[in-house]
Amino acid sequence: MLVGRSLKGDRRAFELLVKKYQQPLFNYFGRLVQERELSLDFTQEVFLRAYAALHTYQEKYQFSTWLFRIASNLLIDHWRKKKLPLVSIDSEPDEDEHQKLQLPDHEPPVSEIYEKKEIMEKIEQALSQLPEILRELFVLRHINDFSYEEIAAIKRLPVGTVKNRVFQAREWLRSRLEEK
Repeated sequence: MLVGRSLKGDRRAFELLVKKYQQPLFNYFGRLVQERELSLDFTQEVFLRAYAALHTYQEKYQFSTWLFRIASNLLIDHWRKKKLPLVSIDSEPDEDEHQKLQLPDHEPPVSEIYEKKEIMEKIEQALSQLPEILRELFVLRHINDFSYEEIAAIKRLPVGTVKNRVFQAREWLRSRLEEK
């Protein structure tokens, strides 16, 4: 409904779409680039690109899939420009190479906050060590709650490949977390 109104030129409808998807996009970028300002810039860039290309959107597809496809392409361009080194899943990266993303939780008692913080740091550290291709699929599936089919559409991969890579990511993370 909002997409249809946006396609007809209703700017308020597009603003509502931005409000609906800005946090999921920001979280997606935050976990993948692990820089707050860059995540904010990327989120804004996705909406600029989406607005400029709104006329190409086909209503038979989910808007979220189309939007995250734009986000995925933006990340691919970013990684190509950075020329990130390839990392083996089995290699042990230096801890100094990775920034930790912390998500504060203000409600539980201090002892629970500390325990959750330790667990989150371990998870975020393990997630940051995961190769980008696996990390992106893991975040789409388990953080942004996309189905395998939606991820396949976003990444233009076969569903079986997506399932396999998400499984690889889970297993890799599980083994890293069990080591600690």
